[in-house]
Amino acid sequence: MQHLFPRVRRSSVRTRRLVASGVGLALAASSLSLLATSPAQAADSVDLRLLNINDFHGRIDANTTAFATTIEQERAEAGEDNTLLLSAGDNIGASLFASSTQQDQPTIDVLNALGLKTSAVGNHEFDKGFDDLTGRVSDAADWDYLGANVYEKGTTTPALPEYATFEVAGLTVGVIGTVTEETPSLVSPAGIADLDFGDPVEATNRVADQLTDGDESNGEADVIVAEYHEGASEGTPDGATLEDEIAAGGAFADIVENTSSAVDVIFTGHTHKEYAWDAPIPGEDDATRPVLQTGSYGENVGEVDLTVDPDTGDVSAYTQQNVARVAAEDLSYSRVAEVKTITDDALDYAAEVGNQKVGEITADITTAYLDGSRDDRSAESALGDLVANALRDGVSDFADPDLGITNPGGLRAELFYAGDTTDNEENTDGVVTYAEANAVLPFNNTVAIVTLTGAQIKDVLEQQWQPADSSRPYLQLALSDNVRVTADSSAPEGERITSIRLDGEEIDPSASYTVSTLSFLATGGDNFTAFTEGSYVDTGLIDADMWYDYLGDNSPIAPDFARQQVFTDTASATLTAGATNTLTLGPDQESPTYPFTGETLDMASLGAPTNTEVVATGTTSGGDTVALGTFEVTSGTAAISVDVPASLAGGSIDFVATESGTTVTYAVAEAESVTPTLKVKAPAVAAGTNGKVTVKVTAAGATPTGTVTITKGSTELGSAAVKSGVATVRISSKTLAPGSYSLKAAYSGDDSVAAGSTTFTLKVGKAAAKIAIIKPGKVVAKKTRATLKVKVTGFNGKAASGKVTVRVAGQTKTVKLVKGVAEAKLAKIKKAGKYKVVVRYLGDDATKTAGATSTLRVVRK
Repeated sequence: MQHLFPRVRRSSVRTRRLVASGVGLALAASSLSLLATSPAQAADSVDLRLLNINDFHGRIDANTTAFATTIEQERAEAGEDNTLLLSAGDNIGASLFASSTQQDQPTIDVLNALGLKTSAVGNHEFDKGFDDLTGRVSDAADWDYLGANVYEKGTTTPALPEYATFEVAGLTVGVIGTVTEETPSLVSPAGIADLDFGDPVEATNRVADQLTDGDESNGEADVIVAEYHEGASEGTPDGATLEDEIAAGGAFADIVENTSSAVDVIFTGHTHKEYAWDAPIPGEDDATRPVLQTGSYGENVGEVDLTVDPDTGDVSAYTQQNVARVAAEDLSYSRVAEVKTITDDALDYAAEVGNQKVGEITADITTAYLDGSRDDRSAESALGDLVANALRDGVSDFADPDLGITNPGGLRAELFYAGDTTDNEENTDGVVTYAEANAVLPFNNTVAIVTLTGAQIKDVLEQQWQPADSSRPYLQLALSDNVRVTADSSAPEGERITSIRLDGEEIDPSASYTVSTLSFLATGGDNFTAFTEGSYVDTGLIDADMWYDYLGDNSPIAPDFARQQVFTDTASATLTAGATNTLTLGPDQESPTYPFTGETLDMASLGAPTNTEVVATGTTSGGDTVALGTFEVTSGTAAISVDVPASLAGGSIDFVATESGTTVTYAVAEAESVTPTLKVKAPAVAAGTNGKVTVKVTAAGATPTGTVTITKGSTELGSAAVKSGVATVRISSKTLAPGSYSLKAAYSGDDSVAAGSTTFTLKVGKAAAKIAIIKPGKVVAKKTRATLKVKVTGFNGKAASGKVTVRVAGQTKTVKLVKGVAEAKLAKIKKAGKYKVVVRYLGDDATKTAGATSTLRVVRK
């Protein structure tokens, strides 16, 4: 009996249990009976078996009844009344044709028949939007989808049931469900516009506290199970350990280390990994609990057996394991027989529809492969680019888009050349059936036409580098074959896309272009939020219908292994005429900046050739071609050093990889002049004299010639030729009054060095003074009062101002200059003789101090 509402508990306060770490072993299913007789358990303990699935993804095929048989065998072994079947989500979505062609109704019917009690909601349950989940899907399912971290937009009000409780073997089992916090980037944003997705661990802990707080009004449980649609990134198939995953940090480490100790069992999903680990319980020394994920597609069934004290809810022992799907069905189980009927009907219907031919291919057309596994989303693929072509060309009834773009995560199967006539004699080599085509694009997105500026298209491509908290650091968009992009992954964020060419021409950042894409991307899916900056028209055309028609109209289709996006080490898509240019196509794979496999010149799809060389051909602005050389490709990387003739200025260079035909185009610009650097030495100069200013001109890779001119405002003060990089300019300061002047040194430039200039300060000191002493006429001792005149000239020969002192025959007179002349009237000199006259000019604002001497002759009467 399922309980969604509070019930009376045996005890108002729950005591927590400690499980010895040695008990939590992944034993075989038969261990259940051994646990029942263990002397360590109490006589009245209860045995409980939890069966779990995750990421089933509508696997309606020949294995479905074997999957059902596995569940029924495990259920029969433990007893119907002691078993609970649960799921960690993604039961539907990204499904096989037999399920997807009927909107996953066959999968829902199968899980209903198997008695699925409840499930965490997965991100794929939102593929067709929240209304579809809470309407059509929930109406058809006999179980509830749980989403404790799914909230109404802008609130903490749960939008889905947070938990469900069940009576099993006299115990109340509480199941809490949550979904990955990345869901908004994994489904079409339009379908979840009214939802928020919170921290799954926080939500689980909040509900676990509620189920163990002794408050009967908000629900209570003896055993608590957390169903996380989130999981470890690796797992046993890849050799990772629990310790490895915790050390890696992220969402899974948070689940293991921070999920409330009130939770007895943790089931996970989403990452399609297989593991069954004993994880330490936070705050409880030497205690562990099971953390399990089954992989995906029903290949395993998760099994956790618990021995529980019914009075306290304490788990005294547990075992856990992933039980592999059995090899053969057993129709003696009534549920398996019902599943077979559902499956056969779905397969018959799918065969009727899916066996029809839609097109032909000449060879495999696949996603990118890494270490033998499909779907490397960090790499460009022949299949992705083909779908982008279909998006561009398959909407002619609605629009004439400039380009097509699709995301790698939407490609769920391959187009294989080898036929399979087992169930369809017409499915020979090269034939593509409806079922095979549908498997590639199973999500039933509509096709959208988005109008973006060139700058916004660049923003979309920049978002291939995903946010730091994303599970994948990079997602390679697929582009139609009329688009060529160059990128430098080592460049700063927002500057990695270095060139975008559409039909051979660089896009205009301010011009508008129409992009045909899936509604998932158009509304910002996979974190490509730049799409939402444009205007968006939904054609209403289902992607699968467009895809079927495109395959039929263009058959037979050959795989195209030419890359649309090529990684380089150049920040610009322009080369320089008249110079040697170096660049790398494809990265240095030993470099620490090499983040993912998709950067090489070689495409990673099956059948893609290994490139051996790159041929460079220049095209002048007039259309003439010039062969520029051939360069070796090693491990997908071509190191290129090419001499670009001056005649290619204004033209372009194509680098074409052999065998794939990948083409990278660089524009060719005229050689740019080198920017000079000017350093000035300008010693101070006295006003009224000539000065000397030395200007050193340097430029990288060049020896500057030309001239340097010194100016004050518009007045030229002097110029000189640059010799060996130095110009010595003589300037006249006769027109510069004493002071400090900001002057400009301007370099004329030459054929290889650009013109340049700099300002500098010249200090002009006071002018020298010239003193003239005018002697008086005959001076008679004891009789004549002689007058000495002193004339002082300063800056530019002008009359000086200020004072002079005159000292003679023991007399000192200080006299003010008037129009440059001072008159010193002396007292009578008593004795005849020759007397030294000493004159001292005391200076003014423009003229220095100075002195002069003379003689004065005094005669007798």
